[in-house]
Amino acid sequence: MKDIRIIFMGTPVFSCSILQTLLDEKYNVVAVVSQPDKKVGRKQLIQATPVKSLAMQYNIDVLQMDSIKEEYDKVLAYKPDLIVTCAYGQFVPKVILDYPRYGCINVHASLLPKLRGGAPIHKAIINGEHKTGITIMQMIPKMDAGKMYAKKEVIIEDDDTTSILHDKLMIAGSQLLKEMLPDYLEGKIEGISQDESLATFAYNISKEEEFISFKNDVNITYNHIRGLIDWPVGYGLINGQRLKIHKACKVICKHHDALGKAFMKDNIIYVACENGYIGLIEVQLAGKKKMNAIDFYNGNKELISKYYFD
Repeated sequence: MKDIRIIFMGTPVFSCSILQTLLDEKYNVVAVVSQPDKKVGRKQLIQATPVKSLAMQYNIDVLQMDSIKEEYDKVLAYKPDLIVTCAYGQFVPKVILDYPRYGCINVHASLLPKLRGGAPIHKAIINGEHKTGITIMQMIPKMDAGKMYAKKEVIIEDDDTTSILHDKLMIAGSQLLKEMLPDYLEGKIEGISQDESLATFAYNISKEEEFISFKNDVNITYNHIRGLIDWPVGYGLINGQRLKIHKACKVICKHHDALGKAFMKDNIIYVACENGYIGLIEVQLAGKKKMNAIDFYNGNKELISKYYFD
């Protein structure tokens, strides 16, 4: 079964672990489809997507289309028997989904039907979930709504950030695909329909969601902060200035400080929330370099002592 013609669709680092698993298991990946390369950094240099870079190491053909709906014929020209996707970034049209004799399967970073969409890792932490996982599912013309073939749970620890959970889920996704794909190709796995009444959504992080409020319960604020580390990184507002929060901790306790009040203690800047404090450990003022809290405080004592965070 490993000689069937497989096309892999994916774009970011997360997808690379799935493609690497297919290659390590000696599946016949005839082509890779990835989003177009983008300009990055201050110099706006064109950079290949992580999946494209990996495919090129193995001399695999790479297709990059602004609209796969309009250029679907380029995909079908490879006559795929199976399409495997993971964080590709475009809706795949029905004409492609209907073509492979073994169908199209997607590796999604949540326990469906919870957290459908493009930011399931961020939202699992922001929402205060204690577990998430990987679901391998049938692709249909509705977002992350197809039959489920396999699941694997991953525990979310209290100090996990999105970047930490991302890496845990990459490992889990690779393991799950390795375990289920042989049985799937032999027709031994029957898909389970999702319960639409339990569906929730994890849309991509908006610019508005990057703002961190200190007017909420300390757990809500802490989850919001760590759910944005290390991308896109949330920020607090103090005296109209944006302060990005790269590393934080929390202290749960009763207090009488005004919400948003900040003070320095033990090299950490503490900010009052409901039922506790958020400790700012690594921060970055807009236009400046990232630094630890004590260095920031030494250069901005008046800002911290005089003003409150929003």
